[in-house]
Amino acid sequence: MIIVMLPGATHREVDGVVARIEAAGLRVHVSRGEERTIIGAVGDVRRLEPEALQVLPGVERVVRILHPFKLASREWHPEPSVVKVGDVEVGGDRLAVIAGPCSVEGEEMLVEAAKAVKAHGASILRGGAFKPRTSPYSFQGLGVEGLRMLAKVGKSLNMPVATEVLSEEHVGIVAELADCLQIGARNMQNFALLQEVGRTGKPVILKRGLMSSVDEWLQAAEYILSEGNHKVILCERGIRTFETYTRNTLDLSAVPLVKKLSHLPVIVDPSHATGRADLVGAMSKAAIAAGADGLLIEVHPDPPKALSDGQQSLRPDEFGRLMGELERIASAIGRPLTGVCHSGSGRQNSGRQAGSGRAAGMV
Repeated sequence: MIIVMLPGATHREVDGVVARIEAAGLRVHVSRGEERTIIGAVGDVRRLEPEALQVLPGVERVVRILHPFKLASREWHPEPSVVKVGDVEVGGDRLAVIAGPCSVEGEEMLVEAAKAVKAHGASILRGGAFKPRTSPYSFQGLGVEGLRMLAKVGKSLNMPVATEVLSEEHVGIVAELADCLQIGARNMQNFALLQEVGRTGKPVILKRGLMSSVDEWLQAAEYILSEGNHKVILCERGIRTFETYTRNTLDLSAVPLVKKLSHLPVIVDPSHATGRADLVGAMSKAAIAAGADGLLIEVHPDPPKALSDGQQSLRPDEFGRLMGELERIASAIGRPLTGVCHSGSGRQNSGRQAGSGRAAGMV
């Protein structure tokens, strides 16, 4: 349940409500706004009657949250949240584009990819150091060595970096070197891992599970939020269906739905959703039109030679053309792209869909 305090409620009155909730054995989350304070009571709320709180000094009203996800709900936090990754805002007035290679394969390749995505307007650099692969014989990433490369290149280009963390044992080193921790689709319900990244206090990108409902997705976010970490970014990356032409099925309806249910920012990963570079452009544009707060796009200097997911990675020139197209759509809806000034190639030939020259048969 949430307790809405009267405008001008004193610290003593807020502390009185907090003490009453804690005495009932519940956890407390206090959100102080410019006009009023909202207090969240998390746990078995049957231990606490709303009437007992309603009569306390400074309380305006008590509201039961009907959703199983409490802290992620709009009832708890009516206004959209903005998460800062380094100096980049996700969920604000501007749209954030996170781009880079699927895997960190070496420093030379990473530098080339990073310089390209930054030149075309990406504001956050992505790259996998620890790679969860379907086959144990596939490239698993460079581990800590790749993580250090990513941190070094990001710092040299003044770009915050985002990377996936696979296990609890790696949370500490990833939190130390990366600006944003990513939880992949396969780990969405790894609750011990979610709690561990929640304790870091670092921004977290939480991808939707391959076969997870919106409700399950938001309850997974609740594990991170309940640890006191409110810097959660949700990422729709497609769900598993009967369709075989694409890697997954991108559920764009989830974007406006989740933004209605939750205050957390929502981004879209069209690369993993489709598994096809020739579809990334169309799905990126559709995601922005649907209200996404940003995009997560894979870009590789030479996709055919990529050690992972080359078939869904854009070349730098394709990414540049796509950014030019996205810039026009973003401006039309009043949410321009965050990032550096785009290079000329980002605005040239913008009539061509990014990846249009790539063969669909690469899947």
